[in-house]
Amino acid sequence: MPRVSVMLPCYNAAKTLEETLQSLAAQTLKDFEVIAVDDGSTDDTGRILDAWRKKDDRFKVISQAHAGVISASNAGMLGAVAKYIARMDADDRAHPQRLEKQVAFLDANPDYALVSSLVKAFSTGEVGGGFQVYIEWLNSLVSDAQIKREIFVESPLPNPSVTFRRDWLLKMGGYVENGFPEDYDLYLRLYLAGAKFAKIPDVLHEWREHPNRVTHTDSRYSLENFLRAKAYYLARGPLKDRDAIVIWGSGMMGRRLAKQLERQNVPIVAFVDIDPKKIGRTRRGKPIIAPDALDSVWARHQNPALLASVGARGARLLIRERLVNLGYIEGQDWWAAA
Repeated sequence: MPRVSVMLPCYNAAKTLEETLQSLAAQTLKDFEVIAVDDGSTDDTGRILDAWRKKDDRFKVISQAHAGVISASNAGMLGAVAKYIARMDADDRAHPQRLEKQVAFLDANPDYALVSSLVKAFSTGEVGGGFQVYIEWLNSLVSDAQIKREIFVESPLPNPSVTFRRDWLLKMGGYVENGFPEDYDLYLRLYLAGAKFAKIPDVLHEWREHPNRVTHTDSRYSLENFLRAKAYYLARGPLKDRDAIVIWGSGMMGRRLAKQLERQNVPIVAFVDIDPKKIGRTRRGKPIIAPDALDSVWARHQNPALLASVGARGARLLIRERLVNLGYIEGQDWWAAA
């Protein structure tokens, strides 16, 4: 029985697959299996996988007609036999100690559902500024508390860097098709189920950036679908049974999130802004109020909550400081949701 199974969906990955497989073969933890799922590739992906299967019996191959990353990932999950399942992408590179350190963490911390790591972006060209900002944000979130604090801002776990406890992954039904980003959807479901998250505070995964990465080409990863996912799980988690929701941020981000929340029947009663030109006006038929007017909203409702919905990370930090000074508790009275 291997210590860990590596779940590796592959689709037309011949240009990068050898590099990925070599990084797995070089792991310091030798007791692993790779469940590579060839999702109907039309290039040399199948030939490369077959060659590795023949020379190293730790590498196993499942072939299926093209059905997409969700189907391929779940096929890998169901084919895995180890108590831990590591997710990997066929165009990335794993640090030699990735599996060793993540397995050791899960062995030592049985109350955690998964462990990720810090990541490094790389590319055949230049890594874009936006992606690098996202990587820096990801790497700033290490503890369970930090990850959960930001989980409605953006997906705080880089999917191909995660090692799951198999029981938790099966309990959640693996990846599902909800029209949302499938990895973010899984982490939000785990969050609502009470799972604990962690990251090894070392760079153990190298994430390749390129124009054909699925996050750039699949409509599930559009901004609107990220907002739909946040609204869907906010309504079933932190905002469930709330009788009044205030959104701090009357700009584009706040308006777009409000639209999705209204579709989930969330009772939005006001927007907050610090711009005196906006205060006293309305957004989506609701008043725009100053931060100092929040107490009056709290006084009129039994179970209110606030969402800080602004795009800029620096602005969120300022809002967090302001709300702390006003006596509001993050994770109880309010959440960041960009």
